[in-house]
Amino acid sequence: MRRLHLVLASFLIALSVLGYLYFRKGSAPEAEKTYSLNEALGGSAAEGFKRAEAPRRFSFPADHGPHDGFRNEWWYFTGNLTAAGGRRFGYQLTFFRSALTPHPAKRESAWGTNEVFMAHFAVTDVEGKRFRFAERFSRAALGLAAAGGSPLAVRLEEWSAQETAAQPWSVKLAAAQGDLAIDLDLSSVKPVILNGEGGLSRKSGASGNASYYYSIPRLATSGTVRVGGDAFKVSGVSWLDREWSTSALDKDQAGWDWFALHLADGRDIMYYQLRRRDGSSDPFSAGTFVEANGSSRHLKREEVQLGPMGRWTSPKSGASYPSGWRMRIPSQGIDIEVAPLLADQELAAGFSYWEGAVEVRGSTGGYGYLEMTGY
Repeated sequence: MRRLHLVLASFLIALSVLGYLYFRKGSAPEAEKTYSLNEALGGSAAEGFKRAEAPRRFSFPADHGPHDGFRNEWWYFTGNLTAAGGRRFGYQLTFFRSALTPHPAKRESAWGTNEVFMAHFAVTDVEGKRFRFAERFSRAALGLAAAGGSPLAVRLEEWSAQETAAQPWSVKLAAAQGDLAIDLDLSSVKPVILNGEGGLSRKSGASGNASYYYSIPRLATSGTVRVGGDAFKVSGVSWLDREWSTSALDKDQAGWDWFALHLADGRDIMYYQLRRRDGSSDPFSAGTFVEANGSSRHLKREEVQLGPMGRWTSPKSGASYPSGWRMRIPSQGIDIEVAPLLADQELAAGFSYWEGAVEVRGSTGGYGYLEMTGY
């Protein structure tokens, strides 16, 4: 699901770009207002957009690139990294592409485009007890932002994800904002995993309310993280999530909790809990369990027992988030607690949500990333 995550991109990007016709290079405009999840995801798409309605045949490396005709698409990189001496970092670099119309129209202006982009960049410095993030928006015009495939190249100004090899699939990530920066090389050590029904991830019973969704759950990662005046050589493991769709939240769905966990024994878990307005777990909650050898199986909601542990209230947004989770998957012998490495890893952007590095404790150890929205 990571993302159903952010069908909100369509709303936020369009809003922000229209409000900032004169784009200020190097910095994102501060949002004057934040929006609720239902404001961001409400409403229906214009006629003519494609929808994820049935399983499809995936083709790589082509499907790493953009998919015309769908309203929303994203490339979502997260990871846990360690420097010499054990200093630990988490990072997030995500690119969102949103189409304003189903098909591009001929435009005379160099500013003309039917696509807009948003990107989020964040670093968690665990030892420094600090979480920092940046947000950017731009039109796909004048060379400011673009996405292409074969090889993959996604860019918003100088923030970028650039494919560097096809076998094993590898990508370079680069982003900098002031004295915060990453320069990372990622290389897959597990194959592409198709989530849901052969890559069709249904979010509700409504026709077309689904996404095409795949993950590369483990990418060996090395490079540099710069925080303040210090640069750290790091290594670790990253996760890539990819979705494209034209869907929105069901009217009774309030938000979601998404887990991407690298277990110490080599297994991986992706699970998203869709939350209903009454606080219950939606029947379309689901996930994928990945074995150490790369084989995978679909996880139904009934197989996963998930409960919050404690609360943390954001001093910025006032939102109250779970401060930890207990997850049990009896069929896989999993009984774990998922604990944030820092309590405050909230992106108080145009749309506030919590996303950050977590530690796994219990029947097995590990690290991962957690996203919580709609709180």
